[in-house]
Amino acid sequence: MAHDRRFRFGAELHAPFESMTWAESAQHVEALGYSTLFLPDHFSEQYGPIAAMAAAAMVTTTLRVGSLVLDNDYRHPVVVAKELATIDVLSGGRLEVGIGAGWKSEDYQQSGIVEDSPKVRVDRMMEAVEVMVGLFNGDPVRFTGEYYSIDGLVGSPKPQTPGGPPLIIAGGSKRMLRFAGAHAAIVGVNPSIHSGAIDAAAARDGLADRMDTKLGWVREGAGSRFDDLEINAWIPVAAITDDSAGFAELIAPGFGIDVADAVEALDSPMTLVGTMSEIEDRLESRRERWGFSYHVVADENVLSMAPVVQAMAGR
Repeated sequence: MAHDRRFRFGAELHAPFESMTWAESAQHVEALGYSTLFLPDHFSEQYGPIAAMAAAAMVTTTLRVGSLVLDNDYRHPVVVAKELATIDVLSGGRLEVGIGAGWKSEDYQQSGIVEDSPKVRVDRMMEAVEVMVGLFNGDPVRFTGEYYSIDGLVGSPKPQTPGGPPLIIAGGSKRMLRFAGAHAAIVGVNPSIHSGAIDAAAARDGLADRMDTKLGWVREGAGSRFDDLEINAWIPVAAITDDSAGFAELIAPGFGIDVADAVEALDSPMTLVGTMSEIEDRLESRRERWGFSYHVVADENVLSMAPVVQAMAGR
């Protein structure tokens, strides 16, 4: 059952920790007890994800590496599949593959890459997933879609992970979450970002009442495989504090919530705030209610939330 999965934690970094090299940062993430080191995929200030994943894998022994998530519009799936299969082989099977349809309008505007409608971007990503999974499986891929045409190509190298590395698909809309339920090993349940930027509307879509609906969409897509899925939450707001109510009042405007209702923000799986005991209770209740067992924190929160990781990983 999804709610019986043990907790594990991911660390998302854009660049090395202050006063550390990238290699030292990866080793530190491993030593802190994180399961996975993730990189996002944007054109703003960050390391290139594919090169950085490979470098991190080479200087660690148990740490998994992954993308959260690659924007399909930036790269052809045949090229991506070869690079990722290579990382999986070089790392001894420690890769997790996150793929998405793209959402950040600024990336498209600044790079000059055309930002198609959400439907087109998602259609294209769905085709790309089929191509990549086929290449990971090692059989000749023959695929003719609206966006990609593959004629008998055999993926090389063959990934070390049987059947290919685990696929992460994250989303907030019905269509994306049903697709993720049907195709991914790890499903990230996120707010919908309709504006192309993280804003109050997106934050509100991450509140607890929305999660019930979103997990229902995942279940619809997954059918009988739902209990095999790992449910993932990306947590942009995280803090160990003795004043969770005061912290809630600080973040309430970002959720478009009145201060009087600020505590509602603390129930969102996009936040992890409170004393150690409160945080442990929140994690347990979210796993029981929705199945969330795989939690990702980013950048400076990777260091500050290490005590949570050390207390809860594997439980």
